[in-house]
Amino acid sequence: MDLRCFCRVFLITALISLVRQPFSVRAGDIVHDDDLAPKKPGCENDFVLVKVQTWVDGIENAEFVGVGARFGSTIVSKEKNANQRRLILSDPRDCCSAPKNKLANDVIMVDRGHCKFTTKANNAQAAHASAVLIINNEKELYKMVCEPDETDLDIDIPAVMLPQDAGASLEKMLTSNSSVSVQLYSPTRPLVDIAEVFLWLMAVGTILCASYWSAWSAREAAIEQDKLLKDALDEIPDTIPVGSGGIVDINITSAVLFVVVASCFLVMFYKLMSYWFVELLVVLFCIGGVEGLQTCSVALLSRWFKHCGESYIKVPFFGVLSYLTLAVSPFCIAFAVVWAVYRDVSFAWIGQDILGIALIITVLQIVHVPNLKVGTVLLSCAFLYDIFGYLFQKSCSMKA
Repeated sequence: MDLRCFCRVFLITALISLVRQPFSVRAGDIVHDDDLAPKKPGCENDFVLVKVQTWVDGIENAEFVGVGARFGSTIVSKEKNANQRRLILSDPRDCCSAPKNKLANDVIMVDRGHCKFTTKANNAQAAHASAVLIINNEKELYKMVCEPDETDLDIDIPAVMLPQDAGASLEKMLTSNSSVSVQLYSPTRPLVDIAEVFLWLMAVGTILCASYWSAWSAREAAIEQDKLLKDALDEIPDTIPVGSGGIVDINITSAVLFVVVASCFLVMFYKLMSYWFVELLVVLFCIGGVEGLQTCSVALLSRWFKHCGESYIKVPFFGVLSYLTLAVSPFCIAFAVVWAVYRDVSFAWIGQDILGIALIITVLQIVHVPNLKVGTVLLSCAFLYDIFGYLFQKSCSMKA
């Protein structure tokens, strides 16, 4: 087995496993009941994600995602039924005492800490606020519950927690002498989520494409071999048939090593979560995506440009490459760079999915499971990795 090829595939596979791990709470997830936070009178709401749409000087701006508290009034589920309310920064910031602001059915933004969540909500309600946004002191979201000694709470306004970065963005809007208004709503999850169906179709389509490619490559190799036998050729031609690249055979040791390395990557992901680490992941994903997109493009285009696909040139540092690969590579690199630069726009998921699907198809072509025994061990290790990821994520998300 080519050790360099194996290390490359192993790194790409670990990166895929790492990128697919979810954060503590994110948009699209809905947190329902929680047995660790029992219900009681006045504190019996389900935990739901809340969308906070902002307007600055009447112009629609950023949207943030928070989590609703166990206490307080429920939040409307439809955007058309949600009212726009002016956003006010609390004075004092923690809202542990009566706010000095003059509120008229406005939404008040307060900082977490120094007193109970319910105290902040009661003070905001007494000051005639229509809702309270509590800004967490960390990047993750936190489920706001009632204290064990609190009974018969009478809080009639919604309470929503937002992550630290969302609070910083809102504060920047408010301190720029702009008029900021917000709209709070918690969309209900449909019975059939179109996004999940679309993801399932993409996953099945990716596997089918990889399977068809493998069968097509095997057929081409068999035809070429049969042609050589019929023509009784004594020398192997210089051209390299498409699809006969390096294959990595996974053994039991590799399967076990996979779950260990992937788990270590997961620990690094949570422990080293910072701007530079996220940028490093983006760079690694782009490198893998470029290679995958290039491999898939060359394999597809070689059916129409067979001569270019079978003509080779030696390139310094990169080795022997086909003319078709040289022609396709700049477009693949440009595609990945454009996605990396504009990955925060609303339609960037299209480029991300194209790069990811191409990468996975390439990995499926390179990695070969020789027998059922190795496949069983690999699936078992993947199952253990999922369990580890869930337990580790849960332990990281738990608060004292």
